[in-house]
This record gives sequence, structure tokens and C-alpha cells, in this order.
Amino acid sequence: MGCVPKMKTFSIISLGCFRNSYDSGIIKEQFLRKGYLFKEDPQGSQTLIINTCGFIDPAKKESLEVITRAVELKKKGKVRELIIGGCLVKRYQEELKKSYPEVDRWRGVLEFSRFLAPRRLDSPAYSRFIKISEGCRNNCSFCAIPLIKGNLKSRRPEDILKEVEYLNKKGIKELNLIGQDITSWGKDLKRKSGLAGLLKKILKLSGKINWIRLNYTHPGHLNDELLELIAGSQKICKYIDLPIQHINDKILKAMNRKTSGRQIKDLIFKIRKMIPDCAIRTSVIVGFPGEGQKEFKQLLKFLKVARFDRLGAFSYSREEGTRAYGFKDQVHQMTKNRRYSELMDLQQEISSKLMRRSIGKDIDVLVEEKQANHYFGRTQYDAPQVDGGVFIKRSNLKIGDFCQVKIIDAGEYDLIGM
Repeated sequence: MGCVPKMKTFSIISLGCFRNSYDSGIIKEQFLRKGYLFKEDPQGSQTLIINTCGFIDPAKKESLEVITRAVELKKKGKVRELIIGGCLVKRYQEELKKSYPEVDRWRGVLEFSRFLAPRRLDSPAYSRFIKISEGCRNNCSFCAIPLIKGNLKSRRPEDILKEVEYLNKKGIKELNLIGQDITSWGKDLKRKSGLAGLLKKILKLSGKINWIRLNYTHPGHLNDELLELIAGSQKICKYIDLPIQHINDKILKAMNRKTSGRQIKDLIFKIRKMIPDCAIRTSVIVGFPGEGQKEFKQLLKFLKVARFDRLGAFSYSREEGTRAYGFKDQVHQMTKNRRYSELMDLQQEISSKLMRRSIGKDIDVLVEEKQANHYFGRTQYDAPQVDGGVFIKRSNLKIGDFCQVKIIDAGEYDLIGM
């Protein structure tokens, strides 16, 4: 009898956002179907795949550091084959090939294909992502996404619904719809029904799914039909991810955001009127070209009034190939750093006060982790991987289950309950 061939092994390092994690899950499924065995530890794997991020400078630096370490593993014989893909490769493939000749294969970003449910990579069994669109048609002047992902490409509704049906049968508890701008879904397919229409179909197939979460809704595309659906559905999380980026009209115009400060204020007022228990997450950019002290102070003043439940801030990153790269009045990095710190100090104070409003309330929590002498979970107002959660002073809870928790205390970004 001949020798039994040793099974091929592979590992994946996924960098960047949960959209990349979703793609990495697809890659994992592809390799498993080819007969490979997945290994968590890259060392000792025959094939190591790195799915890079190339969105802004910090992400690019992290990707390069990881590639460099992977090359060292290959030189030491701890990895046989090295495959590098993702956003950084899409932007800088020729330069990367020259810098890293040891890499065996280069691949860009994944295209939508027929239905292929991704194997879990770093998301738990009870909470899953579904990418419903790729690319973006908004063409914000600061953003490299169109350079990496191209124009908006909506995934076919039949493939989305097939995956929802599959995950519902698997018994997942939370479904996260993701894309660069999911509120633009369907516009390239020339179908009358947009995101609201797709959501209605998803709801019909989500019998066992408790939460459906919408990740990234553009303020210029969030319409009344969608808000009414969120308000009237018990399954759709009362959580709206609404990146405004700024509030000053001059800066918004330079960013090509296609919204004004007044439109943003009116939209936030409408959301809170239609969905009183809604948590709004936003993101803003400090130090965009042309942002002086006057424009920055206007942003701070607005944040004090708007009191967003969740907020992420970014220092403007000057990205090659974007229109804003050539703008005059670039802001010094020290000024950007100072403004970022000032803004986040303000948001920390706002968040701390808002969190304390939950003390004494009973809130449904999805249990996620067992820690030393307590559990940790999330409410419907906390998105996975980006928001805080609830520390639960209890024993004998089950990971992936829901429990009702009485909130007894609050920190700056997290709650404490029992």
C-alpha cells in the first residue's frame, strides 16, 4: 500500500473591518472545499493567507508589518506558501511585488459570486454578517474606497435571501447587514425596491433570528420608508449607524458629502421623533483640509447638542488618488492630533452621562463572553467589534443566549448589570 498523503493546511490573518472578515470567511470556505485543513496558528501551516486593509495610513502600516512578519516565517521554513490579498494589494500591487518577492501569489478583493455561505472566521456562531453590497457611488473626496472597491455593486437579492434562509436554519441570533453604504443597495440593479424592500423580504425569512442590525446608513439616503420599517419592526435593532463626518457646510461640500448641516440636523430630529428609543452612532473627521478653528468649534458645539449615543472620530488621512489629496490648506498633524483629543474628551463626557440614564432599567443582553467572575454581553444598541457592552454580575449563563439584565451602574462606554 502507498503512503497516505498528508492533508494540506492553511491559515488566514484578516485585517481591517468586518467587511474584510466576511471576505476572509468566504476564502476559508473556498480552501476547505479544495480539501485543505484550517489551522488557527499560522506557524506550521503550509499556506498562509493575509487579507489586508489599505483604507487609511494606520491600516496600511499594520498590513505592511504583518506581511513583513509573514515573510520572515517563510524564510524560517515555518510557512511554505504565502498568499497576500485584499485592499492594500488592490491599491499597491506593483509596489508590493517589488518589495516582497518572497510572496507566492497576489490577489485583489473578492467579487460577488453565486451563493457561498462563509465559514466563521472571527465571528461567533450566534452572530453573523451578510455583505449586501460592495463599493460605493458617493465619491467622497477623502475616501479611497472607490479606488479599491470600485463603484457600487449590489449583491443579487436572491443570493442574499438564500444566505439569510441558511443562517436562520443554523439558529443564529443576530444578523448584521454590511456594506460601504447599504442605503444605496439596489440602485445599480435598477429595481424599484431598495433597502426597505429587501429588508421586508429578509424579515419574512428570519423566524429564529432575534436581531437584524444595519451597519452604515448614509445620511443622504436614509429615507422615511426605511425609518418607518425600523420603528415598526421588533427584530430590526433600534440602532442607526449614521456617519455625518462633519457639520460645517463648507467642509461638507469639500468632502462631497451631498448633505448640508441643516439636513443632518433635521434628519437626527426626525430619527429621534420616529424612533424615540433609537441609539445613533456616528463618525466624524477632524483636520480635513480647510478646517480652521472656527469650523472645528462649530463641530464641537453641534456634538454637545446632538449628544450621539456612540461616536467614532478619525484624524483626516491624506490618501493618494483621492481628490482631497491635492486640496490646499492641509492641516498640520499636531493640530489634527490636538483636535482629535479634544473631541474625544468631549464625547467621553457625553457618553458617560448618557450611559447613566440606563441605571435601574431592565435590558435584554446577548451574552458573549465568560470572564473572571462575570459575563460580558451586548444590547441591541451595541454593534459587534465597534461598541461597548454590559458586564453581567451573574453565574451560569450560556454564551449566545439572551438574558434580561438590571443595570446597576455605568462607566464611560459600558454598563454594569446583574
